[in-house]
Amino acid sequence: MSWAANGEVRARRHGPLRAWAAGLLLFASSFLSCGIGRHASRPLAPNVGDAGQVAQAAVDAGVAPKLAASAHAGSASVPEFENDPRFSVIDAPIEAAIAEGKMPGCVVVIGRHDEVLYRRAYGSRSILPERSAMTLDTVFDLASLTKPVATATSVMILVERGAIDLDAYASKYVSELAKLPPFTVRQLLLHTSGLPAANPMGDYGEGRAGLMRHIGEAVLKTRPGERFVYSDVGFIVLDEIVRRVSGSDLAAFTANEIFEPLGMTDTGYLPTTALRARAAPTEVRDGAFIQGDVHDPRAWALGGVAGNAGVFSTGDDLARFARAMLNRGELDGHRIFAEKTFETLTTRRDTSSGGRGLGWDIDSKYASHKGTRMSPHAFGHGGFTGTAMWIDPDRDLFVVFLSNRVHPDGKGAVNPVIGEIATSLVRATEVNTGIDVLKETAFARLAGAKVGLVTNASAKTRDGMTTIDALRTAHGVTLKAIFSPEHGLRAEKEGAISDTSYAGVPVYSLYGERSAPSSSTLDGIDTLVFDLQDVGVRFYTYASTMKRAMKVASDRGMRFVVLDRPDPLDGVDVEGPMLTPPATGAFVNHHALPVRHGMTMGELARLFADDERMSVKLEIVALQNWRRRDYFDRTGLSWGSPSPNLRNVRGTVLYPMLGLLEGTNLSVGRGTDEPFEIFGAPWLDEGALAARLDVLGIPGVSFEPTTFTPTANPYARQKCHGLRVKVTDRTKYKPVRAALGIALGIQALHPREWEVDHVDRLLQSEKAMAALKAGKDVSEIESTWEAELAAFREKRETFLLYR
Repeated sequence: MSWAANGEVRARRHGPLRAWAAGLLLFASSFLSCGIGRHASRPLAPNVGDAGQVAQAAVDAGVAPKLAASAHAGSASVPEFENDPRFSVIDAPIEAAIAEGKMPGCVVVIGRHDEVLYRRAYGSRSILPERSAMTLDTVFDLASLTKPVATATSVMILVERGAIDLDAYASKYVSELAKLPPFTVRQLLLHTSGLPAANPMGDYGEGRAGLMRHIGEAVLKTRPGERFVYSDVGFIVLDEIVRRVSGSDLAAFTANEIFEPLGMTDTGYLPTTALRARAAPTEVRDGAFIQGDVHDPRAWALGGVAGNAGVFSTGDDLARFARAMLNRGELDGHRIFAEKTFETLTTRRDTSSGGRGLGWDIDSKYASHKGTRMSPHAFGHGGFTGTAMWIDPDRDLFVVFLSNRVHPDGKGAVNPVIGEIATSLVRATEVNTGIDVLKETAFARLAGAKVGLVTNASAKTRDGMTTIDALRTAHGVTLKAIFSPEHGLRAEKEGAISDTSYAGVPVYSLYGERSAPSSSTLDGIDTLVFDLQDVGVRFYTYASTMKRAMKVASDRGMRFVVLDRPDPLDGVDVEGPMLTPPATGAFVNHHALPVRHGMTMGELARLFADDERMSVKLEIVALQNWRRRDYFDRTGLSWGSPSPNLRNVRGTVLYPMLGLLEGTNLSVGRGTDEPFEIFGAPWLDEGALAARLDVLGIPGVSFEPTTFTPTANPYARQKCHGLRVKVTDRTKYKPVRAALGIALGIQALHPREWEVDHVDRLLQSEKAMAALKAGKDVSEIESTWEAELAAFREKRETFLLYR
């Protein structure tokens, strides 16, 4: 139920006439405290740090005694869960800002689409009339964060339903605007309608209908679409459009369509008595500090419900909203709008002041609190009271910053500290690969070395330079030769690879006539450097290439330096049967590993050296900031395809599942735009298989019937019937288990057509194959390898480098 409809609508939610009468006293202080008296045309909300311009009327009147410079930072509250220690770097700038009187305190929440990484309360909730500690459940006046969170989201929900047309003139929905040069709903959301930043307070004395008449008689600042003018008035018009189209005021609409579905129980307009008691106070109005009532005078004059301001929330609730946005409109099974709507909402549009989304900031002149390291697709917004939120889909990262920087005297300024926090948190979550670490240390570890480099073009530094070029141009390092693995130097070929050259450096193939560096290719080389992105699966060949190169280095007494990279499937989960013993001299099934080993190349090198009793001079240039539980798309690194059919993280995550089945007579999407995301065959009954797998209930994945015509074998240029696979929950997804479920389903439906025996080409387990062919359930098949896998889990602990 909406707060506006819960029986606690007090006298503060007055009608417009009463609001104007009360305003005769109210605005004597609020004009000054909000900067309106001297800056009537200045937009109220986006410039969170404009408080240096705020007058001291309340202070000078003796209501709020001036604070000494000794307004000290309060102690941070004890976290309710284990905070990620990487984010302790934000403590110092926050505590300094509190000590300098820039804000009484704040709440910061940092997270990803499926988890909160850090949540902490700093300093004080109030300083006057008495000091009280900031708490994680403090309720904040969001000010202009209302614009994207409530108003723009509401508009887009109605656009998706066909009730509002983004490119229709606003006068279609609010007829009072008909005399103005026509502007669209889209232009209102982009602040390019031409409407002024603010309008006279006298316009608010005749109710909402009267207000629309006054706005309809306003003089536009620019021609519609010509220039960006941040406009509270424009979002008050959007509020009216939502009201007239939906039949509900914005308080009720947002509660029913946004906040309640997302579980944002402490969010909305017009806080209840209980929530008001937890609210952070702002400035003085009518002789008392505002607490739980909207700070913005126009929203206040509208009874506390407006499109430009008025929503109250907590750090935890805004974290839920941010997670929903990172999930492209969905959280915990509740979807507020479709993915296509999310794209429309957050896509960057050029304006005269930089990039904006629909209601969101991207990189406009107001985005000073974005910091310097968010991705180009990050979107966010700030609020005049000291609030901001930035959401970065590329990094799967959000930061919520909530303060009451206008308390007690309107002099706070927090934009710089928010920007510093945003920059620091991105740095703290950015993973640096071995080549990045090497580069940051000016290649000191390789000073004077004559290097043979095992790599391909997908191995790059964070700034996009290939490891080849980084070493080729490094001062004090001599790149003598390059050794390319399967798929060649460009990581784009299938089949045997020939020798070639790059910028005058010879390139020797390790996938063709030779599979390891030969004596003739190592002339003048004293150090082998290895930098390849593995995919965390036993039958992917790059670890096999590394092992063979390590043996050569061991035999010749050479240094072997591994520039480490993340396991893209995480470094926690291991699954599948052990390869015991590996086939002699095998290139694919080359070592005693399970199908999914959960180790980086550096860790595998340590294990190989120990298992094979190599005397290699092994050095690992370790990753920085990688957490074992993180998949590749949590690292902030750009995916570079290590081979032609692993084009994105999505397909790579599915690779251990469908790769296990590739040895059979199934197409796994090679020769399509979705390799390792679809599978099928001309003879497959996709509907029956989808139904069977649905009954089986394989955790963490979904299956959708599809047809496709690959250009690669098997079944090149033949129509295949099959399934599209999607990982829906990585915490439950077990690729080997899923592969076995598919195998059981196909075997039951197509015992004659399917070459089930060929599953063992990559599974490599007689016991598991016997159970599969006997039609045992998945758990029984898995039980055939659990003892050996448990022993491996224990053994691998010795070789792990990261927590």
